[in-house]
Amino acid sequence: MSVTAINVRNQFRGKVKEIIRGPVVSEVDIDTPAGIVTSVITTRSVDDLGLGPGTEVVALVKATEVSVAKL
Repeated sequence: MSVTAINVRNQFRGKVKEIIRGPVVSEVDIDTPAGIVTSVITTRSVDDLGLGPGTEVVALVKATEVSVAKL
């Protein structure tokens, strides 16, 4: 699959660092130059995409809400 254009502006290229598999959803940690990005996706999608440690991916982030906590 080749993506030539996408409207998501927040894109982070990286490699899968770790996958914590669950029966329905899995956590995918992606090591990017900006830091670790964690995605929660279906375990079926993990399998369909053939994701594993070291797989090169692009994390596409689109959020309608950002929460802020005071430190």
